[in-house]
Amino acid sequence: MRPSEQMRDLGIVQYGAPILAEPARTLRLPTERAKADAIVDHLFAAMARLTAAHDFSGKGLGLAAPQVGINRAAAVVRPPGADPIVLLNPRITETSQATDERYEGCLSLFDVRALVPRPLQITVETTTLEGTTVTTAYEHGTARLVAHEIDHLDGVLLLDRMRPGVRPIPVEQYRTSSEATGRPWTYE
Repeated sequence: MRPSEQMRDLGIVQYGAPILAEPARTLRLPTERAKADAIVDHLFAAMARLTAAHDFSGKGLGLAAPQVGINRAAAVVRPPGADPIVLLNPRITETSQATDERYEGCLSLFDVRALVPRPLQITVETTTLEGTTVTTAYEHGTARLVAHEIDHLDGVLLLDRMRPGVRPIPVEQYRTSSEATGRPWTYE
């Protein structure tokens, strides 16, 4: 079974589905608090299924609502060794000029890995369930995970972020590389 078929069987919408190319609808908070709670619960349940089937401990795991067929602006990120981050109506407000380029995977495109440039630091505004705006700064691997999920909410996939002329590599080739699955990203 191809990795993408495994993800599909676990309920993850796959590359080519129109919902992955559409900007997600904003949650009206606190009015839609119950809806937001239900979406976040759905995302955590899907993440539990995913972690039962695959080891994401090295680089972490993120999941955006469109990836489970819900066109709303919600995502959950679980960095390695850290508490999960819930993102409701997230928006990147600042990025560092310093960037790096690392291989990323995507649950909706799990047969390949793509070399994606990202800022080393980002600042993100989110909305709480109570409707308050919160600003948080993220760096390195967590910034990469958060930016990847925000891209999903904007209808952008990692293939759209690759430099011109760069192509994704098959997951089988990635698994034999120095950046292989299970090894955390390192930053100096």
